[in-house]
Amino acid sequence: MLRTAIALVDKGGIEALSMRKLGDELGVEAMSLYHYVTNKDELLNAIVDVVVSEIEPTSPHGDWRAAIRKSAISFHDVLKRHPWATNLMMGGGGVSTARMRYMEALLGRLREAGFSANLTHHAYHALDSHIIGSTLWHAGYSNMKLPADFETKFVRDIAKELPYLAEHAQQHLTKRPGDVPEFEFGLDLILDGLEKILGRPTKGRPRRRST
Repeated sequence: MLRTAIALVDKGGIEALSMRKLGDELGVEAMSLYHYVTNKDELLNAIVDVVVSEIEPTSPHGDWRAAIRKSAISFHDVLKRHPWATNLMMGGGGVSTARMRYMEALLGRLREAGFSANLTHHAYHALDSHIIGSTLWHAGYSNMKLPADFETKFVRDIAKELPYLAEHAQQHLTKRPGDVPEFEFGLDLILDGLEKILGRPTKGRPRRRST
């Protein structure tokens, strides 16, 4: 049932999901679904929990940076597959069990790497903000309707007055294989900063643990 609901929302957005439509997809009466969920809000919370369970949690083994990077990319990829889940995760429906497990794994990895509780707090939010924000940006940019002559007309028209913006727009239009994805570029900047902090033995900051 939950996977069918996810497929409906992936295809048509949250507005495409109703108990009646889900019942039709499953070949059952909509009323029979209330044996499993009490209302649509409970259904939405349940499918978000399934989506979050697709994220690869931060491994407690190996290099902390590599483990966090791999999990963050997994999180981003999952939300790209299910962009509707981003707003639901940020809504007022509470934190799902799967999300709490993800959070625990990431927080634990940061603490075990040697970050203080305070720095772990800030590191977690820097990573979470980048993942969620990048996903929202990607979804908005992907849905943007550009005119057919955007590249030739818009970029050309602004090039004289706004040359750097024209250059930036051109880069969006001419991405090449091998270019570093925007998400990974920003993620590595955050991880570089965290690694630098961890290796800086100054007052109030933790020393790197010996191995």
